[in-house]
Amino acid sequence: MKAPERDTGWIMRRVTRRALFLGGLQVVVAGTLAWRMRNMQVDQADQFRLLADENRINIRLIPPERGVIHDRNGTPLAVNEQNYRIVIVREDAGDVEAVLERLGQLVALDERTVARTLEDVYSNPPFVPITVADRLSWQDISRVAANAPALPGVTHESALSRLYPLGPDFAHVIGYVGPVSEADLTRLTAPDPVLQIPDFQIGRIGVERHCEDTLRGSAGSRRVEVNAVGRVMRELDRREGAAGGDIALTIDADLQSFTQARMGPESAATVAMDVRSGEILACASSPSFDPNLFVRGISSSDFAALNDSVLRPLSNKTVQGTYPPGSCFKMVTALAALEAGEIDDEERVFCPGHRDISGRRFHCWRRGGHGRVNLVSALSESCDIYFYELAERVGIDRINAMAARFGYGERFDLPLSSVAGGLNPSREWKRANRGEAWQVGDTINASIGQGFVLASPLQLAVMTARLASGRKIVPRLLKARDGTGLEPVAAEAMGLSRRWLRKVQEGMDEASNHQRGTAHGVRIVRDEMRMAGKTGTSQVRSITPEERASGVISTEDLPWERRNHALFVGYGPSEAPRVAVATIVEHGGSGAQAAAPITRDVLLHALHGGMPPLDAYPQAQRNRIETQMDDLARMIGMRRRSAGG
Repeated sequence: MKAPERDTGWIMRRVTRRALFLGGLQVVVAGTLAWRMRNMQVDQADQFRLLADENRINIRLIPPERGVIHDRNGTPLAVNEQNYRIVIVREDAGDVEAVLERLGQLVALDERTVARTLEDVYSNPPFVPITVADRLSWQDISRVAANAPALPGVTHESALSRLYPLGPDFAHVIGYVGPVSEADLTRLTAPDPVLQIPDFQIGRIGVERHCEDTLRGSAGSRRVEVNAVGRVMRELDRREGAAGGDIALTIDADLQSFTQARMGPESAATVAMDVRSGEILACASSPSFDPNLFVRGISSSDFAALNDSVLRPLSNKTVQGTYPPGSCFKMVTALAALEAGEIDDEERVFCPGHRDISGRRFHCWRRGGHGRVNLVSALSESCDIYFYELAERVGIDRINAMAARFGYGERFDLPLSSVAGGLNPSREWKRANRGEAWQVGDTINASIGQGFVLASPLQLAVMTARLASGRKIVPRLLKARDGTGLEPVAAEAMGLSRRWLRKVQEGMDEASNHQRGTAHGVRIVRDEMRMAGKTGTSQVRSITPEERASGVISTEDLPWERRNHALFVGYGPSEAPRVAVATIVEHGGSGAQAAAPITRDVLLHALHGGMPPLDAYPQAQRNRIETQMDDLARMIGMRRRSAGG
């Protein structure tokens, strides 16, 4: 049936409106797309080009060269050596195990190294280089390069690694570097981006740690082009970083090596200081360890041997160890009494070998007594009864105040790990820490450096330098930092009476040089190097009645760890002091026999500027000393050759 003409016209008009509407809508959409394309391609072209480059180009940090550490004379103590290593890339190697087997015929690869390499290879993306072996010689690298066609995926690289040429001689002072840990990063509020470089190492202890900001330097960078999976395709440009600043120490490397060798296998510590400037010339703790082991990754067995040793080689006894100073403290008690006017230098005290105080008997080290002694002879012969008398007169408050003036209880600011403050006890300290009142017996014990009194070898060296100079000498370890010399701060006078100080110095001089002095056997016979000193024996524990009944009459009869500590402090030349030395030998027994000979030899080396001169020793000792010094010279030479110094 044919539609009427009016219906057809209506339909045509409706179709035309719909077509116009759809056509207009298409025009709007097309126009919007065209505008957006123009906006993206023209107006926002730079922004999208940058985003594309960021996906294609990576910026990678280049680790900086670490600063070098020298001694006072320019001898390198911590340097950077060229380190050659071999890496393997799994996707280029194919059969990794077969390649490693062939590689093992050219360089030494033990089973543990191969197992570790395979684990790393298969736990990382196939294009990531995995280190197989490092610290290889140039000969090893040459063999690998010559056999490159048979070693697909194997390449060699070079980098800088930390080296300590003098090894154990400076382990406790310099410290060592090690990899950055997660704990290191979380501890810092804004960690340096260079710390996130794989295998980057920072200072862990000692000067390496405390001068990290100076030694580290700043990272460089390189722009590399990578593909979609992160593989490096090519290097676009490179900007080298700034090397770390150098550090110069006040220590004399030759004196330090001699001191370390002189202490031998003993569990001991020695500190030598310049009396005029406070510069530390030697700071040696024995036994020591090789810090290079920690840089290369110390094995569990090697670390356990160090950590479990009763001699504590990982501990820096010079600043971390604190001990009762024994009779080395007597100069402090004497000056406290003299300054308070409780005694003068001529008054004599009778020593019968013991003294009864508050219902308790206190003995002198010489059971038969010293007879009548004055200040000088009491110091020279180390009479305990004399100082018990002073203690009763002067009291702990004045002894405590005088001890503080000589550095007891003070934690010195040095770039070393765990510097201890020791203990300068007082009434308030005992009440706060022990919940008890101070007793007369506590004062008696403190007067001879026993009881609660504790000091480190560093503090004893500071005390000795202040006694020798009469000035408030402060220890220094850094001589220059990043090329800038660090000038010592002028030491102020201690305000002590010159007369009283001179009498104490006279007592120390006679302790070494008078025939009845406790250190007469280790005197120095050359006048221009004459030594003044003081022996000390620090009691670790008393012999019990049961032990005496079983035949133990001396601490020498006890096991090593229960014997007394041996101490000696000295300076020289006695008339114009230049160097002060303090030594402790743990469980060494007598200070005169164990610690004084070490102090004498170190002092002579420092004053002479080399191996001690034979004519500085008493004639009867020279044959033995000559043999000993020859052995030490050979030992030092062997150490340095084995360490690469």
